[in-house]
Amino acid sequence: MVSITLAVPEDLKQEMDAFPEMNWSAVAREAIRKRLLMLEKFKAFTRESTLTEEEALELGRKVSERAMKRHKA
Repeated sequence: MVSITLAVPEDLKQEMDAFPEMNWSAVAREAIRKRLLMLEKFKAFTRESTLTEEEALELGRKVSERAMKRHKA
């Protein structure tokens, strides 16, 4: 297995230290695995897209705005 170094803010480290029984390396591995899966799905979803990056970002902003309005309602 390959090792990587991960930097976290001091306050986060203090919170982590409150749970010494946790295997934080395993938590980080799982978070990385989930993010990679999400990115792979996104890449497959957008592979044949004709949207430009700018159009995709604008669509994302509109979706976020509508979701926020629904959440506040």
